[in-house]
Amino acid sequence: QVQLVESGGGSVQAGGSLRLSCAHSGYTWSRTCVGWFRQAPGKEREGVASIYRNGGVTYYSDSAKGRFLISQDGAETTVYLQMNNLKPEDTAMYYCATRSGGPCFSGPRTYRTYDYWGQGIQVTVSS
Repeated sequence: QVQLVESGGGSVQAGGSLRLSCAHSGYTWSRTCVGWFRQAPGKEREGVASIYRNGGVTYYSDSAKGRFLISQDGAETTVYLQMNNLKPEDTAMYYCATRSGGPCFSGPRTYRTYDYWGQGIQVTVSS
């Protein structure tokens, strides 16, 4: 059974930072992707960043590139999303998810290829 648990969300002023954590367990194959996605009310879920667990290769959406950093711990049991220079448009529910194969990020609808999801955590950025 695959389990993913997000933490670290909350409220922050524009320009501030947050670090999200995704603790994951239950993988049967190490060559998997872990991704961060977000969804605002009334909008489609979109990919933010992803990482290939085995090799550490990372991917970012255009909006995340240059502001967000995805990483994992040495034990490869936790994936982080460091979010800097947050903007009001970053406000959304953020989800951690995983898939067994790749590519980890193939476009704005990459979320459709991820099979296991965490419960989500709210990030609110105010101006």
